[in-house]
Amino acid sequence: MIQFLLNQELRSEHALDPNLTVLNYLREHVGKSGTKEGCASGDCGACTVVVGELQTDDDGREHIRYRSLNSCLTFVSSLHGKQLISVEDLKHKGELHSVQKAMVECHGSQCGFCTPGFVMSLFALQKNSDAPDNAKAHEALAGNLCRCTGYRPILAAAEQSCCGKQPDQFDAREADTIARLKAIAPTDIGELNSGDKRCLVPLTVADLADLYDAYPQARLLAGGTDLALEVTQFHRTLPVMIYVGNVAEMKRIDSFDDRIEIGAATSLSDCYEALNAEYPDFGELLHRFASLQIRNQGTLGGNIGNASPIGDSPPLLIALGAQIVLCKGETRRTLNLEDYFIDYRVTARQESEFIEKIIVPRASAEQLFRAYKVSKRLDDDISAVCAAFNLRIENGVISDARVAFGGMAAIPKRAAACEAALIGQPFNNAVIERACAALAEDFTPLSDFRASKEYRLLSAQNLLRKYFIELQTPHIETRVTAYV
Repeated sequence: MIQFLLNQELRSEHALDPNLTVLNYLREHVGKSGTKEGCASGDCGACTVVVGELQTDDDGREHIRYRSLNSCLTFVSSLHGKQLISVEDLKHKGELHSVQKAMVECHGSQCGFCTPGFVMSLFALQKNSDAPDNAKAHEALAGNLCRCTGYRPILAAAEQSCCGKQPDQFDAREADTIARLKAIAPTDIGELNSGDKRCLVPLTVADLADLYDAYPQARLLAGGTDLALEVTQFHRTLPVMIYVGNVAEMKRIDSFDDRIEIGAATSLSDCYEALNAEYPDFGELLHRFASLQIRNQGTLGGNIGNASPIGDSPPLLIALGAQIVLCKGETRRTLNLEDYFIDYRVTARQESEFIEKIIVPRASAEQLFRAYKVSKRLDDDISAVCAAFNLRIENGVISDARVAFGGMAAIPKRAAACEAALIGQPFNNAVIERACAALAEDFTPLSDFRASKEYRLLSAQNLLRKYFIELQTPHIETRVTAYV
């Protein structure tokens, strides 16, 4: 059985199909049809809902953290122990919520189909920021598409509803909601079971290891932003899933003198502060990693584990010399991330083995790390090419080089010939040009709908040139770049 709050209503479910998304649960099982399906792939934001989770600050204060996410990519099992808020829940005692009023008064709703998603994104923005600037508003709404091109009044609604906000019914009920969430906090393994399909929800790494050993055919579910597409886009059935999002040990971020350890189930949003503090270019890239809804849900471990050749984080992590800890039963092994990827969607992971955490070295003054992303859109788009450069230069000579790319091969991959052309050489234009030529030895990219093979190779070479120019003239630096 799983339990969660549907606004303030306690829901206990045990016989649901684990492949059921929150979107379809709301529309078909609860009769709340305000949440819309636009794309069923997490791209349009029409299905945005908000999930509240109980959090405890460092000072011991308990509060509810509200986050927007795409209900079309969220399986119901991930709601265990949380609060789900949909657009119908905002109206209170016959009065529209302030974000709804702002959408009306600023004429932010045109055809209206996308409006519920915008409203929920604005609601989450209002909850998480007292007076958001324009950049924050754009970030919060970047995952919501309006085909009527009504963004100006919607941004005006964001300003009206979030600046000088007043307490609402959720604030008034916060203490009661906290108490109710504590009362349903999971204490044992949860389960959804429809007979031929099941999803198990462990709470500890040990429980996860035991379950995965018992069900080696199970699919691990973290954020689900990639896995759910198998259901929503390819119409496949997932017979057994194990949801890792309630394993607290795998959602920790621990900092040490020489490294940062990030639990594999940590959301990309939660990774941001730690990674941005060490590597600002990593932080910049995370701002362009899909949408805020996806970052709130997708995990760093999932972005590695799905072994996509165009995942944004692996090239950066490889260039930084990151490692992963793999767990199977009571056995753990540490692997350099670059050795995890073997071939297209093929990894070094053994049966019943899972990524427990990612180890990222701390930054040093000698490192010159930069990352670049080439995509057709600035926001909410997949890379055509993602590049990461990490050089050490001593007395004008390149003493070490780690260069990695995504989108250039069947796996995220280091550029060995390029690195060899750099190491031991002076950091000058002639050496950079030789290293650019060496990239043609490292990669034979494919052509697809995102880019041709010629465009990819030329882009990779130009990004290395860009890296050199920016380090020579840092005042013109533009970190994570989009090309149209």
